[in-house]
Amino acid sequence: MTTSHGHDHDEHREGLAHDLPVLQDKGMVARRWGRRGLLGIGAGLGVALVAGCGDDTSTTGSSGTTTDAGQSGQPGQGGVGGPPSGGGGMETSQDGLDDGDIPEETGGPYPADGTNGVNILTASGIVRSDITRSFGDASGVAEGVPLTIRLKVYDNNADGMTPYEGAAIYLWSCDREGRYSLYSSGVENENYLRGVQVADADGALEFTSIFPACYSGRWPHLHFEVYGSVDDATRASNKLRTSQIAFPEDVCQTVYDGADGYESSQSNLSQVSLDSDGIFSDGHSLQMGKLTGSVDDGYVLTLNVPV
Repeated sequence: MTTSHGHDHDEHREGLAHDLPVLQDKGMVARRWGRRGLLGIGAGLGVALVAGCGDDTSTTGSSGTTTDAGQSGQPGQGGVGGPPSGGGGMETSQDGLDDGDIPEETGGPYPADGTNGVNILTASGIVRSDITRSFGDASGVAEGVPLTIRLKVYDNNADGMTPYEGAAIYLWSCDREGRYSLYSSGVENENYLRGVQVADADGALEFTSIFPACYSGRWPHLHFEVYGSVDDATRASNKLRTSQIAFPEDVCQTVYDGADGYESSQSNLSQVSLDSDGIFSDGHSLQMGKLTGSVDDGYVLTLNVPV
């Protein structure tokens, strides 16, 4: 595996002590939570690894989501990821809620959650929706086809599936070139395509990102960890679940064939399948994102996350 302008705003400089009041002002943090303290990054940023992005297997349910892939007649320009034009509010179906929890998967070798080198979860500014830009002292921008990621977290308990208000998700992915920030050559000092968001009263949360590459040996995917609260989302030992999200083949083909910057993904996709992938080969119905949109306008991915 090969691993691929400025700051969001000055709030990144004010620390996690500032992050929580911002979320509280938006009604995103339950009153019962304490303030997350200022914690330093506990390891160096320059971690070099050569392992692939995990080969653990999972157990999945039997029914999956559907896909709706829009197509465009013009190649995308590979700009900074942003919300697709015309995107509405948070909308997800009840897909997969009768099939149990989302499967546990490996986080791979590039999690930056403290289990393999750096722990970005303790960094000021990690709680953010737009993950296309690096924050803090880094200034890189991940370019590519815009992707809005809309997830709904559910608590699978004795009362059935109920929205998991206050749950936090840490999400990360590779960039258009297949590189992981904080690890891969050339982006060791960047931290883009990593962020934490908090579920609202409906269990809903959203990230602004880019469509990831298909790198050698893996099906296109996103990584994420689920935590019970934003306070818990500072160390991997507190996580409730680690899983991955798969992308529909037709959408991947459309993006890789029609958008600038994804040339290596075209050949890599032709050499892997969901049936041969080390993570999704034993089932992926609960992890297959539903995508709508186009190369020009960007895509919206939705998925339910029962834990």
